[in-house]
Amino acid sequence: MINFYLVCYQNNFTFTMKSIICLFEDSGFSNLLPLVYLRPVYDLNCGILSIREKVERNFPKAETILHARNYLNNVLDERDPNNRKFESIKGVVTYINGRLIADINIANKITKLNVGEALVKENSVVAVKLNYADAQKYFDNELNIADFNISDFSIQELADVSLIKYPWDLVNLNGNEIRSDFQLLQRKTNINIKLDKNVVVKNKKLVSIDKGTTVNPFVMIDATNGPVYIGKNVEIMPHVTIKGPAYIGDNSLVKSHTSIYHDTSIGKVCKVGGEIENSIIHSFSNKQHEGFLGHSYLGSWVNIGASTNNSDLKNNYSDVDVYINGKLVHSGSKFVGLIMGDHSKTAINTMFNTGTTVGVSCNIFGGGFPPKYIPSFCWGGSDWLRTYDISKCIEVAKIVMKRRNIELSENEERLLHTVFEMTSIERKD
Repeated sequence: MINFYLVCYQNNFTFTMKSIICLFEDSGFSNLLPLVYLRPVYDLNCGILSIREKVERNFPKAETILHARNYLNNVLDERDPNNRKFESIKGVVTYINGRLIADINIANKITKLNVGEALVKENSVVAVKLNYADAQKYFDNELNIADFNISDFSIQELADVSLIKYPWDLVNLNGNEIRSDFQLLQRKTNINIKLDKNVVVKNKKLVSIDKGTTVNPFVMIDATNGPVYIGKNVEIMPHVTIKGPAYIGDNSLVKSHTSIYHDTSIGKVCKVGGEIENSIIHSFSNKQHEGFLGHSYLGSWVNIGASTNNSDLKNNYSDVDVYINGKLVHSGSKFVGLIMGDHSKTAINTMFNTGTTVGVSCNIFGGGFPPKYIPSFCWGGSDWLRTYDISKCIEVAKIVMKRRNIELSENEERLLHTVFEMTSIERKD
């Protein structure tokens, strides 16, 4: 266990004070759009846990403070009412990049930092320890994001650390992160339900099934090549194949004849069907019909229509170029699928080309392949794209969320308006 406490001396009295970690956002957030328009970067998922949860589990004795872009603050306070205000921090703080995939090795290095020392990867601060008052000058900008000047610190360059730069980094790391998170969450009794005799489980020691879950007959769970973690109150219908590493979150539904292949994470309260491979789906999203989803990342409140398919490999097997933040980026990967922001939807029989990016609150339909970059709040497909009226977008979001007994708050509604204005320059009509 990491000892991450500060020892203070005052008037010959010794006491311990819980140390403070601040998860921060820097300019790297822009390369993770559209996935982070409505959330901080550390609330992205990879493996079983979010980036934030990995930090909290690797620093169990520290108090974690959440910092985000200023236009996210009201929603962040609403989602995390117990989060201490960033402005209320005093004393020494360890600032950790919200794009860091934490593990025990990097946690040990961060723990050993002295004030004024920083860990750096490719000119980005991974972590730095500073007095709170001294750190404020690095947040004095329009978005209130961290802009650390590494020349101000005594630095240690790191090569063997995962600092997420693009969405496909999360997808490519997902299998290993499922393995790592499975170890963090490991319990003595892995399978907490009675399985039907017609359920096949391979490598049972790497299968975890939580209470309240139903696994129907003629399901195969294969953990030969990696763990399978299934949360609480999940229903897995008959004739389903799940091959690890894989994760299925609480209260989700896996429909009959679904194939969930390696390196796939499905969030809480999702409905899935068809064929899914090496993909991440955030909570409250549905892909419950036939169709292929591969090497993809879907946000929350997404709905994928029946027989929607995406390509994740070019016919000439060359590396995939992807539009990120309006610019074409060479991924360096042969497999890149669909990147889709929150609240977006597809009609039946929609097709997506390799490395397609779809923004927040889009509605995609029609024949042929739509463009490889679809700005947020667009309506249409291959023939034309028009602006999706913000009032209609919010109306639909309220209906969809109410079906899950969740209300769209005033702060979330204002955030959608903010993102609509921020992205208006990308839309042509």
